[in-house]
Amino acid sequence: MGQQPSTRLHPIVAARAMRRLLADREDTRQVFILVDALRGKSTIRQFTRFRQTPEGQAILRERRRLLDHLSDRDSLAGLPRGTLGREYHEFMSAENLSADGLVEASKIRETPPPDDELTLFRERSREMHDLLHIVTGYGRDPVGEACVVAFTYAQNKQLGLGVIAVFGGLNIAKKLPGQPVKRAVFEAYRHGRAAGWLIGADWEALLREPVAQIRAHFNIKPPSYYGPVLEAARKLIARQQAAMAAGD
Repeated sequence: MGQQPSTRLHPIVAARAMRRLLADREDTRQVFILVDALRGKSTIRQFTRFRQTPEGQAILRERRRLLDHLSDRDSLAGLPRGTLGREYHEFMSAENLSADGLVEASKIRETPPPDDELTLFRERSREMHDLLHIVTGYGRDPVGEACVVAFTYAQNKQLGLGVIAVFGGLNIAKKLPGQPVKRAVFEAYRHGRAAGWLIGADWEALLREPVAQIRAHFNIKPPSYYGPVLEAARKLIARQQAAMAAGD
């Protein structure tokens, strides 16, 4: 493995990115800036583990790119209902998203890390984010995003993700007093710790598998707090919109 990328932490850069992300949660680029600033040795540790697994060795040997599969919308749309690939296609279509969007948002370096295998691993880790939404059952609403990030932090121990989960959860809790927002986020973290190591999964093969089967195989438990919190958030938004309409 060639020259390793810097593992130095950049807390000031991370703090700036966190402020911008709290001001605009759709500014996805700040997520990657924050994570990169606090990456440390976490990616190298995860990559080392990945290289030691049969799945990881095959993926690296074949130079397999998950993005190629996630961008093939026709193939995904043709999969049976209930499979991960079909659910992912419908999720991305409903949210008007594309896998390429994450690629653009993550371009925070002028040049990629010097090691090709490490670059491939980092790209793969980035591209599995929306797949985690599907298998964990969390949506793209603010609470769902905080929960997915907490789940992911439990899996890869990237400090930046932990910071996002904590501050995101606290920010949402202020807007939904009395709701178990913090419990929902912490539950997602606990479920991430209890689940199998999804970072090393053969996602290309899993795209053809039923989501229910994947959850059972990787011991991904259903959330219990997220649903009620999401419903409370929707009711709050509806009341705010009704009040604005009445004011007009």
